[in-house]
Amino acid sequence: MRVLLIYPSAQSELIGWGDLGAIAEPLALEYLAAGVSADSHEVRILDLRLHRDELETTVQEFQPDIVGVTGYSMHVLRNLATCARVKELLPTCRTVVGGHHATLLPEDFFESQIDYVIQGEGTGPFVALLRDLETKKQPGLVPGLWARGISGRFINCGPPGAFDIDSLPFPNRTLAPEDRDSYFIDWMKPIALLRSTVGCPYRCSFCSLWKIMDGKYHMRGVDRVVAELSQIREECVFLVDDEAFIHRHRMTELAEAIRSSGLRKRYFGYCRIDTLLRDRPMMQLWRDIGLERLFIGIEAVSAQDLDEYNKRLQIAQIEEGLAVAREMAIEVFSGFIVNTNFTPRDFKQLVRFIEHNRVNYPSFTVLTPLPGTAALTNFDSVIERQPNGRPNWELFDLQHPVTRTTLPRESFRCEYRNLYDTFAGRYLPYREDMMLHRA
Repeated sequence: MRVLLIYPSAQSELIGWGDLGAIAEPLALEYLAAGVSADSHEVRILDLRLHRDELETTVQEFQPDIVGVTGYSMHVLRNLATCARVKELLPTCRTVVGGHHATLLPEDFFESQIDYVIQGEGTGPFVALLRDLETKKQPGLVPGLWARGISGRFINCGPPGAFDIDSLPFPNRTLAPEDRDSYFIDWMKPIALLRSTVGCPYRCSFCSLWKIMDGKYHMRGVDRVVAELSQIREECVFLVDDEAFIHRHRMTELAEAIRSSGLRKRYFGYCRIDTLLRDRPMMQLWRDIGLERLFIGIEAVSAQDLDEYNKRLQIAQIEEGLAVAREMAIEVFSGFIVNTNFTPRDFKQLVRFIEHNRVNYPSFTVLTPLPGTAALTNFDSVIERQPNGRPNWELFDLQHPVTRTTLPRESFRCEYRNLYDTFAGRYLPYREDMMLHRA
């Protein structure tokens, strides 16, 4: 079968400043591609972030039997529109959608242009679906699959199956070689993504990533991580784990294995402040083998907000952790959540905290009731809606307030934009460096 895997475009691809931000490789699709190509299917990947106008020509030229799309909440409407256009161009083509949003709220894809929805890890179910379609068998026993029946109603084929992280194939990074040099995160370009764990043991109230894995933390075998790393040609590698450095002994073993292998990369990854403070020898070991940057979700600068977000951190720990990172010469990309109850005083307090603690690279998101969080148990708090009453998912990019704000809405947006204007000078060296890399 001919399989076309599509990553959607969006209004804003990633949170960042101005020309900064990211377009990173579509790792989820590369996992799918590895699974289906091992089953002898012909597969292509189309990244619409890089090739925005190539959907029609690709579909008409490749004539896929099935099109798969993935994405986050902000991609829901784009994915529905993409699949609708595919059906117009090629009515016999089947469409399937997976990813974070499909896992948590599959009903948003119970539309006529969608044939199948996959919840949970998608590689195994997608391969099983293709086998059933190839043998003309009606898919009915594929765990994690929703299938549109003859009546048009979607039928649940069963809950997602057990997850075995080491059973996944290595991502297939060979399908779009012309795209590899275009993937970047800020000035780190080109960059590859590597996942060594899946899930998170923490329970931050604003985050739903831990729910994707039902609260479990899955760790890949060290040997498999090193083996995959040896196949990555890019110098820059982003550890895309939800929280990479939690398990001290394993991450020490992994760092030592990487050092013994002779591989030399420049690493960027997620890390909690308390992990950095607790495990300094382990973090120093990673610094020695090439760790340059950490994304640290500071989130809040008041005890009240930290408690509301269930961060299990104190302000003093955050300030100490930032100082430790400077001592270790590890750059910190800091994430701050702007609560929709912010007043001008709260915005000023956030600015003072960043300036006082010499945060070099602050990034900001608007508190958003994401699928899977308690704040979106129902949609009562959401004021940005589609005509059908569902939330306007396109605005769930963490840059738009989708609930009521304490300040008048335009005043809130103005204060929010001013945060970036206030710290614009801190990004200029990074923008200039990145432009050199792009040239």
